[in-house]
Amino acid sequence: MRARPRARALSSTESSAGPALVVGLGNPGPEYERTRHNVGFLVADVLAERVGGRFGVHKKSGADLLQARLDGRQVLIAKPRSFMNLSGRPVAALAKFFSVPPTEVIVVHDELDLPFGSIRLKRGGGEGGHNGLRSVSSALTTKDYLRTRIGIGRPPGRQDPADYVLKPFSTPERKEVPVIIEQAADAVELLLRVGLETAQNQLH
Repeated sequence: MRARPRARALSSTESSAGPALVVGLGNPGPEYERTRHNVGFLVADVLAERVGGRFGVHKKSGADLLQARLDGRQVLIAKPRSFMNLSGRPVAALAKFFSVPPTEVIVVHDELDLPFGSIRLKRGGGEGGHNGLRSVSSALTTKDYLRTRIGIGRPPGRQDPADYVLKPFSTPERKEVPVIIEQAADAVELLLRVGLETAQNQLH
C-alpha cells in the first residue's frame, strides 16, 4: 500500500505532548480471537508488531496498552480488556489518564455497512447498532472521535447480525483477512501521519 513510517516502541522514560490514542475494539478470550467483531484487536496487534513492542496491563483503565512513537509523535495503542459493550469505560479512562482529547482518539472497528474488506476513515457520525461504538460515545460524551472502519459485510439471508459478528470468518474470507488487517493498520498510520482529510483523499 505504501512505505512503512518510522515507528518504534517508546521507553518508559520518554514522553511527548499531544499523544494520540488508537483503540482496537474486540472481545477478550480465545473463543473470540478470530471472529468478525475482533478485527480491531487484530489491527492493534499488527501495529504492536510493527513498533516491536508488547502490550502490558494498564491497571487504571482496564486495558492492554502499548506506548510507542510514530514519526516523532507519542501514540498509545490499546485493547480494552472488557467485553465489547463495555469498551467505553477503559477508553475514557485512558483518554483522561493521558490527557487525550476525543478528537485524537482513533477507534478501529468492524463495520456491517461496508462490503467485506473495505476500509474507510471518518470522524463522528452514528454507531450503526455497534455496541462498542455506542459504549465509547457514551463514555466520552461525544461522537466526535475518529474511526477506522473495516468492512465485514452484511450477514447472509436472515442471519441475526448479532450472531454474525461473533462468528469466525468464512473459509474464503480467512484467506484475505491478513491482507485486510495489514491495510487497516496502514490506514491508521496514514491517519496519524497526515490527518483525516489527506488520509481520506489518499485512501478513498
